[in-house]
Amino acid sequence: MSSESVGGIFGAIVAAVVLAVAVVFGPIGQYGKPPRPAKVDPAPAAMVPAAPAAPAPRGPVIREVPNQ
Repeated sequence: MSSESVGGIFGAIVAAVVLAVAVVFGPIGQYGKPPRPAKVDPAPAAMVPAAPAAPAPRGPVIREVPNQ
């Protein structure tokens, strides 16, 4: 075998490996991948003091009116 044919076979093997790696890992970046979910940090919300509870709604006040 000449060196040209060995180089061609070696090049084909390298190209096949590169193609297989590209298929396994998929597109580079976010193109074609689902977006990452937003990370929620519960620590800042826990440090904020709770707001005072609103008073319970009250109905109309009915007072006795004296008859004259």
